[in-house]
Amino acid sequence: MFDTATLSAKFQISIPKAVRKARHWTAGQEFAFIPKGAGVLLVPVPEAEELAGIAKGAKATDYRDRKDRF
Repeated sequence: MFDTATLSAKFQISIPKAVRKARHWTAGQEFAFIPKGAGVLLVPVPEAEELAGIAKGAKATDYRDRKDRF
């Protein structure tokens, strides 16, 4: 079973409580809408602090560039 929501006259949708709780989403959090086929993905935009260290160990040299493509 899945939860549903209805688009309001002001084009707003309330995210069901079970989904918010399971995903630990909070009021004021920013989201990105990504078109995907006939639907759309709703993805939370990460805060800068959450991205700290994400590229740890990445090499700044010896990487592929757009110039490498055919």
